[in-house]
Amino acid sequence: MANLAREALPALLAALLGTTSQAQTAPAARADAGVLAKGEYLARAGDCIACHTASEGKPFAGGRSMATPFGTLFTSNVTPDPETGIGKWTADQFYQMMHTGRSPDGGLLYPAMPFGSYTKVTRADSDAIFAYLMSVPPVKQANRPHDLRFPYNNRQLILGWRTLFFREGEFKPDPKQSEEWNRGAYLVEGLGHCGMCHTPINVLGGNSESQAFQGGLIPMQNWYAPSLTSNREAGVGDWTIEEISDLLRTGVSRRGAVYGPMAEVTYNSLQYLTPEDTRAMAVYLKSLGQEVPPPVTSNVPTAESSLLLSLGKTVYDAQCTSCHGAQGQGKPPHYPPLAGNQSIQMSSAVNAIRMVLNGGYPPGTHGNPRPYGMPPFAQSLSDNEVAAVVTYIRTTWGNHGAAVTALEANQLRSAPLD
Repeated sequence: MANLAREALPALLAALLGTTSQAQTAPAARADAGVLAKGEYLARAGDCIACHTASEGKPFAGGRSMATPFGTLFTSNVTPDPETGIGKWTADQFYQMMHTGRSPDGGLLYPAMPFGSYTKVTRADSDAIFAYLMSVPPVKQANRPHDLRFPYNNRQLILGWRTLFFREGEFKPDPKQSEEWNRGAYLVEGLGHCGMCHTPINVLGGNSESQAFQGGLIPMQNWYAPSLTSNREAGVGDWTIEEISDLLRTGVSRRGAVYGPMAEVTYNSLQYLTPEDTRAMAVYLKSLGQEVPPPVTSNVPTAESSLLLSLGKTVYDAQCTSCHGAQGQGKPPHYPPLAGNQSIQMSSAVNAIRMVLNGGYPPGTHGNPRPYGMPPFAQSLSDNEVAAVVTYIRTTWGNHGAAVTALEANQLRSAPLD
């Protein structure tokens, strides 16, 4: 019996020690898993995968080309490969990059990396994103050198750009606003970097805080990012919170649908956010200034306008009524209404022309897995017919958009499709 007890004692101690060890390490393991899950979620909110993954490339391995007015940039490898990625970085260095726009060696990043927005990200969130990136499969893939024209290939010029356009600092909640509003502001202004597209970009590739979210043409892509502050564009002051949140998370709502670059944002990022976070973003977006400029008047003579509208109605009746209705009422959410549609009446007709020429689909999302799309008409309609039908939908059913010319339609036939 004594021998049996002596033999059993080590096993019992081992079992007890093992149980104690597991009990001590389990919370740490759960914490690690929680940090990784948080980091993955925040990386989705920041849409990191969209830029840092090339077409048919491995996730986060970089190499995606980004055309700019100054030349072509290539995104970097942010997998944990120690030689070609960020495997040797520390959390401090990653936060420095996010917060200051500088690499670990102090080098200046080109502002295509949205550090002007990411500087608002908190240290805790930055650390979580870094932990997640360090957990993805490492990919040994050297970064491609940028192909920029002189003098833009001189990184020291970025010092001047930073002086003019970069303001470093984490997001500071507004104590006068609700917790939900502040969460939405943090996501829109910080990780979501919405201002990168929805704020006018000047010839130096910068933007001004005084024009924040006032909309503008996206360089090289030839899509117009509408103003988020004007109810005549994408301002959502008269939308419900649910309509805004639905559009963000699913790509469609009863008020419209997303296409072009915004469809990619919804597909890669926004559909993965929680309903609470998209609601917070909706609350913040709805609160932005809602100035309503006077209606745009037609820019063509009356006689010419009549001929244009007549041709436009003929094209519309033949090609568009089956989906969008004779009175432009649509069949929401699958076929968006055109009557009263803010995106149709914007000062820029670029998006409407491109949709007629190239067609398109909202993104396939968890909330809208089988999106209805619009066929392209570039091959079947002339420039005059495209201009006529876009003019018709912009000026009929109480819409107050301006007329479109055949030259505008022709210029967008060669616009890039991706």
